[in-house]
Amino acid sequence: MFTGIIEGLGKVKEIQHEGTNITFRLSCPFTHELKVDQSLSHNGVCLTVVEISGENYAVTAIDETLQKTNIGKLKIDSIVNLERCMPASGRFDGHIVQGHVDQTGIVKAITEQDGSWLYDFEYSSDSQNITVEKGSVCINGVSLTVFNSVENSFRVAIIPYTYEHTTFHTLQVGDTVNLEFDIVGKYIQKMMRR
Repeated sequence: MFTGIIEGLGKVKEIQHEGTNITFRLSCPFTHELKVDQSLSHNGVCLTVVEISGENYAVTAIDETLQKTNIGKLKIDSIVNLERCMPASGRFDGHIVQGHVDQTGIVKAITEQDGSWLYDFEYSSDSQNITVEKGSVCINGVSLTVFNSVENSFRVAIIPYTYEHTTFHTLQVGDTVNLEFDIVGKYIQKMMRR
């Protein structure tokens, strides 16, 4: 389980295609603290550390992950948001994030507001995911509060700290992002459909 509070940024160093899988080698500020078999969120996608070599570590994304997320679009030198799984004795600063991306969305607009930024996102209605006003959403692994929630789109506000310490400063209109919708909302929605 994750909280959506980003610990650091990772940089893609190598990409290796293996059948329908892709193994990524990355570096990050806390590589020396990682362990093989550890879960690590990459732009909100839970991947298992499979190898550690010096300053770099490796994770493998299977076809299912590549089809449902933006991980397959990473290139050499791409920057990703990283979060290690939450320790049982840790603080719960964000919201419940599983690292299981529901679908991707598209950046529709970015508005600078004299020190903060507004980002508008749109997503397909095919999976029937929803947001609610002042509810939570996880975008590329970052826990955020939703507003201007309407069918298939929503807006978030980004403070300077988040802008500088996550990949939000690299996003551009038209970019694809990973979306994980609030787990409580997903359960309620499923119960209501019955």
